[in-house]
Amino acid sequence: MAEFRLTQISDTHLARRLAKPTDNFHRLSEHIDATRPDLVVNSGDLAFDAPTNRDDLEFAKMLHGALPVYCRYLPGNHDIGDNPTAVGPVPSQPATEPERQNFLSIIGEDRWCFDAAGWRFVGLNSLIMNTGLASEAAQFDWLASQLADTRGKPVALFLHKPLYPKAPDDPETAATAIRYVPQPARRRLIAMFGAVDLRLVASGHLHQRRDVTLGQIRHIWAPSAGFVIPDAKQEVIGVKETGLIEYRFWPDRFEVLHVKARGQIDFDLDEVAGRAP
Repeated sequence: MAEFRLTQISDTHLARRLAKPTDNFHRLSEHIDATRPDLVVNSGDLAFDAPTNRDDLEFAKMLHGALPVYCRYLPGNHDIGDNPTAVGPVPSQPATEPERQNFLSIIGEDRWCFDAAGWRFVGLNSLIMNTGLASEAAQFDWLASQLADTRGKPVALFLHKPLYPKAPDDPETAATAIRYVPQPARRRLIAMFGAVDLRLVASGHLHQRRDVTLGQIRHIWAPSAGFVIPDAKQEVIGVKETGLIEYRFWPDRFEVLHVKARGQIDFDLDEVAGRAP
């Protein structure tokens, strides 16, 4: 394949009871139907709150299943729970193996690897990192085997949480530790990908659009497909808007297009959840 077209969506936060994220997803669906990429990747938080409501994930799967393009998925913290960090409080909904198994049973695989257009694409479950679960160790072993035979191909990494905000050694604080892949898993990932030609890290989670090149690596933060988080709850790091990301890959190069589907609305989280301002 000389060219590979991939559309990344993220943080759809779907639930039958929430009309606004569902409306935005329908606008995404129309855009995907019109553009017909080779693959759609949802980089996590398919559901609004799967750990407390299994139906949220089932509803998300049903809507994704109606897309006219094959999809791959990665879990987010609203799908299987959050991972512990070296600093900060313990997550109120920690990632667990039963929640991971629930994701596998409804959605399918939580990690993947494939080659296209001369690239190797790797998707990781970033929420089991630092949990000590057997699936975390198994994923690292699996990753080592996938990176061992890239044969010089450029590599694109997809995961829910960004690796870091500005540099690999950015200090973590109690306020921001949950936003990025936590230490020491982050350090281990960076070392593993340091042995290959990593060109792209694509993530979501922060509900802000960001596009920055650090060293030789382009870091893309996909905006939420569903809603934005008000400034009172989260400072501005990138651009707060709903949307998606379109990629075109060719051997040894790629292009990125930041897109907002026609009709997508920047709903506010409080508006989505029906909270008083």
